[in-house]
Amino acid sequence: MLTSPTPGDPPATPGRALLTAPPAAGPDRRWWRDAVVYQVYLRSFQDSDGDGVGDLAGVRTRLPYLKRLGVDGIWLNPFYASPQHDHGYDVADHCAVDPLFGSLDDFDLLAEDCRLLGLRLILDVVPNHCSREHPWFRAALRAAPGSPERALFHFADGRGEGGELPPNNWRAMFGGPAWTRIREADGSPGQWYLHLFTPEQPDLNWRRPEVAAEFERILRFWLDRGADGFRIDVAAGLFKHPELPDSPDPEADERTRDSVNPLAWNQPEVHGIWRRWRAVCEEYTARDGRQRLLVGEASVPTAAEQAAYLRPDELHQAFFFHLLHAPWDAAHWHRVVDDAVRDIAATGSTVTWVLNNHDQVRTTTRFGADDPLTGAARARAAALLMLALPGAAYLYQGEELGLPEVEDLPDEALTDPIYHRTGNRTGIRDGCRIPMPWSGQEPPFGFAPEGAKQPWLPQPTHFAAHTAERALADTGSAWHLYREALHLRRVLPQLGEGTLRWIDTPPGVLAFVRGDGLICAVNFGDEPALAPVDGEPLLASGPCPPCTLPAATAAWWIAGNAKL
Repeated sequence: MLTSPTPGDPPATPGRALLTAPPAAGPDRRWWRDAVVYQVYLRSFQDSDGDGVGDLAGVRTRLPYLKRLGVDGIWLNPFYASPQHDHGYDVADHCAVDPLFGSLDDFDLLAEDCRLLGLRLILDVVPNHCSREHPWFRAALRAAPGSPERALFHFADGRGEGGELPPNNWRAMFGGPAWTRIREADGSPGQWYLHLFTPEQPDLNWRRPEVAAEFERILRFWLDRGADGFRIDVAAGLFKHPELPDSPDPEADERTRDSVNPLAWNQPEVHGIWRRWRAVCEEYTARDGRQRLLVGEASVPTAAEQAAYLRPDELHQAFFFHLLHAPWDAAHWHRVVDDAVRDIAATGSTVTWVLNNHDQVRTTTRFGADDPLTGAARARAAALLMLALPGAAYLYQGEELGLPEVEDLPDEALTDPIYHRTGNRTGIRDGCRIPMPWSGQEPPFGFAPEGAKQPWLPQPTHFAAHTAERALADTGSAWHLYREALHLRRVLPQLGEGTLRWIDTPPGVLAFVRGDGLICAVNFGDEPALAPVDGEPLLASGPCPPCTLPAATAAWWIAGNAKL
C-alpha cells in the first residue's frame, strides 16, 4: 500500500517499493478538460539530498501529500541541464536532467510513481530560446556571419558606421536592450544576437526547419519516458517579424514585463508549430487512448486572441491569466469570466484558470497588502470561486497553505535576473518562490534533511504559521478548504466542465449557477450581504451563517431553495 510520510518526517528514501497502487483503469481522452493540476516549482518543493535546492527525488517523497490533497496531476518547472541563469529556463540540453535536480533515473522513478498514483505528469518545455551554453549557440559563436550555425538564431549586423548600434530598438522583457554584440573568432567586434529575456537566453530562429525538427525529437524523448504532456513556455513567441523592424513602442515589454511587442510575439506562423505538436500528441494518444496534453503560456491581450491558440488541431489549453492581475472587484471578475467562457468555450476547449504561479505575487498579499487577514480571506474566497468555474484550474505550490509573498528579502539574497539586470526590485519573482514550509517551528521547516545547507532562498520565521503539518492538523485551514473543494469537483456533476448562468445579486456580490443547481456566490464588498440561498452552504471559504454571506467570503450551495 502507499505509505505517506507525515509533514514532519524527513524525506523518505526514494525507492520503487514505496508505491504499489494499481494504475487508473481505462483510456481517458478528456481528463484535461476539468483537471486541477498542481504546479511544482522544483527548486523550492523538497530537497532530498541536503544541497539547499529541491529535486526530483524530493518530489517523489511528497506525491502522497499531493494525492491526498486531491489534484489530478503535477506540472514540473524545468529540470533540464542548465547553467541556471534564469532558474532553468535557459536550457543547455533539453534531454538531460541537470545534476542539481537528479538524474534521468530519478525522472523515470517519478514518472512511474505518478502513474501508479493516477497523477498526470506535465513537463515544462522551453522552445522560444535556449542557453548560451547550448551546443548550437556555442557552434554559432565559432562560425562565421551568414553560416548555417548562426541561422538557427537571430544574428544580425549592427547599425551605425561601425555596426556599434543594435539592429533594432527592441528591449528585453527582463530589462535592457534585446540585443547583445559578440566578438568574432578573430577578436573583432561582430554581429549582434537577439534575446527577448536575458543575454544568457538567445532566441531560436523558428523559421529554420532544423529547429522544429529538434523540438519534435525532444517531445518524443519525454513522451517515451512517460510524460503526459507539456506546459509550453512563451507559447505566443517563437516567430519574430521576418524583417526585425523597429517597434513603435520599444519599451513595452520591459515596462510591462509582458510579451506585448507585436513584432516579436503572436506572429501567425506560430500556429503551424502547434498543429505539428498536436499531431505528435495525437499519435501517442492513438496508441493507448490516453490523451497527451499541450497547455500554453499564451500571453495575449484578450480572450478572443487566446482562443486562436485553442482551435481543435492546436493547443488543448492555454492559461487564462486575466485573473492574475484582477483587482478585488465584482464587476471586473464578472467581465473577465464572461469573456473567457464566451470566447474560449467557442473553440471547443475549456478555460484554464490560474490565480497564482511562479512569476506573480501570491494572492494572499495581492488581495490584502495592507491587511494580511483580509488578504487571506479574499484569497480563500477567490480560490473557491475559481474552482467553481467551468473548465480546468492550475494551483501553485503553497497556495493551499495560504502562503504570503515574502517581500523583505535582503538584496544580497535576491536571485531573480530581473533584479540583477535592472537594479530595482519592481516585478522580481523571488518572493513567491521561497521553499515550501512542511513542518516544525524554524527553517528549513522540513524542506531539507537535518544538517542540510541553507535553502537557496531564505525562509522567514513566520512561515512556521503556514506549515503543511500545521495546516493538516487544523480542519479550518486553507488546505482543508482546497481538499474539500477538489473532492466536490470530482463527485458533483455540476462542477468541472460545463456552463454557468449568472444570478442577479446586490452590488458587490457575484453569483452564478452551475449545471442543474450548484450555486457559487462571492461577496466582494466590505459588509455582509444577503445570501442567494437560504440555509447552510455546502462549502464556504469562511464562517457563513444562514441567509448571510459575510464580506470576503465565497460559498457553494446545492440549490433547492435558491432565490433565482
